[in-house]
Amino acid sequence: MLRKALVVGEVRPIVHVGDPVLHHPCEPVTRFDDELAALVEDMFASMYAAEGVGLAANQIGVPLRVFVYDCPDADGEHHKGVVVNPTLELPEVGERHLDAGDEGCLSVPGQYAPLPRPDHATVHGYDAAGQPVTVEGTGLLSRCLQHETDHLDGHLYIDRLPAKRRKQVLAAYREEHPSAVADKTPL
Repeated sequence: MLRKALVVGEVRPIVHVGDPVLHHPCEPVTRFDDELAALVEDMFASMYAAEGVGLAANQIGVPLRVFVYDCPDADGEHHKGVVVNPTLELPEVGERHLDAGDEGCLSVPGQYAPLPRPDHATVHGYDAAGQPVTVEGTGLLSRCLQHETDHLDGHLYIDRLPAKRRKQVLAAYREEHPSAVADKTPL
């Protein structure tokens, strides 16, 4: 994959559902330094190695408000970047159009479920150097911005599913990964 060839960071293991770091809000970034830049490089390397389109810092065990993404929008145009300390902005309820597509997560590997989300989202935050950024997304990019911001708030996509569907996804995950930490996650 061409994307992997451009990465200089270290691949870190992806944390799976049930690990406490995924289920608590992350801390804001206060220092924009070489350590943050290295974390971002590791996040890109880890995302590409796992064949994902987005990754939050807590998915590699770092409880900071940072996510990376590399995915297309509704027009097929690719977008790549990092957002530090993001705030999510969605259209007003009466102006929202929902995309009812399937969603998955590197922290719940192999499992997908339909999850309606607004088809347009905007995230405000900072890049790795501390400069303000705004990312507007449609299509998969919109879903990614919402999904990754949820991670930083301590939520997985399965937390937004109806209880019965969530149980089914977790049961299927446990069946495929019998020794996973998720065995301790209550259904």
